[in-house]
Amino acid sequence: MQAITAPSTTPIPGQYWQWRGHKVYYVRAGEQHPQRPPLLFVHGFGASTDHWRKNIAELSQDFQVFAIDLLGFGRSAKPKMQYGGDLWRDQLYDFISEIIGQKAVLVGNSLGGYASLCVAAQRPDSAAGVVLLNSAGPFNEQPTSEPEALQTQIQPPKQESGLQKLLGDSVKWMFQQPLAQFLLFQYVRQRWVIRQTLEKVYLDKSAITDQLIEEIYRPAYDAGAFDVFVSVFSTPQGEKVDVLLKQLTCALLLLWGEADPWMNARERSQKFRQYYSQLQEHFLMAGHCPHDEIPNQVNSLLKDWVLSLPQ
Repeated sequence: MQAITAPSTTPIPGQYWQWRGHKVYYVRAGEQHPQRPPLLFVHGFGASTDHWRKNIAELSQDFQVFAIDLLGFGRSAKPKMQYGGDLWRDQLYDFISEIIGQKAVLVGNSLGGYASLCVAAQRPDSAAGVVLLNSAGPFNEQPTSEPEALQTQIQPPKQESGLQKLLGDSVKWMFQQPLAQFLLFQYVRQRWVIRQTLEKVYLDKSAITDQLIEEIYRPAYDAGAFDVFVSVFSTPQGEKVDVLLKQLTCALLLLWGEADPWMNARERSQKFRQYYSQLQEHFLMAGHCPHDEIPNQVNSLLKDWVLSLPQ
């Protein structure tokens, strides 16, 4: 399939910001509006600012828009260090403070949703609101493991019996061994595996273009990418989502791609509502990445919600 090259899918050239001695890539578009907060888009595991190209192009007509590559992903540096929610929370907070210069609405998908929630809950002076699209992150009663982008490949999807649980734990242990980690990394970063994984989690397969494959493939071959992969597997889990929701004080919008095979959107929605009942949410006919699969719907819902926020 030939990559789509319409204006809405063309990545906007970005620039670099030095953070703690490392280069961090980000994109800025649109003009600042005195009565409208800027938007900050935060990608999921293995993705980058490129994954928001369809959203940046449209929403920058009404808002000042930023997108950032989390340290360890995309065009940002990939130093050997411990990666996790606390690191990315601090990165996003400092970016808002130093580059954006005012409270922003954080918009995060998957892993980026969890990082965005960490910022909004634990650094409330930086968040005008938070929008989560199929957000990752464990609740206290639901211990989860590796990045959701790999769950279906390294452990049974449901551990219903003692044997299944034992096998699941054994697989988890095996892939914490250096050789197994290296082999798994070599496997998951191949183009055909990236396509196969996306086909599992995108409802509309026509959204899986050659361009999208390349945007995920390219950073996986950067120096340091393997160290990031290993660190994300081995780093202790960050704060639980229910604890973060109890700390949250700003407005919250949930956008669920209901056809996501990696999470039960309706079930997860109930857990969010249990701890933050005043949220707003919409269930959409899409998979794990609704912003890329049905961008027009997501952009419209996002725009209306942000414009409804109290000034």
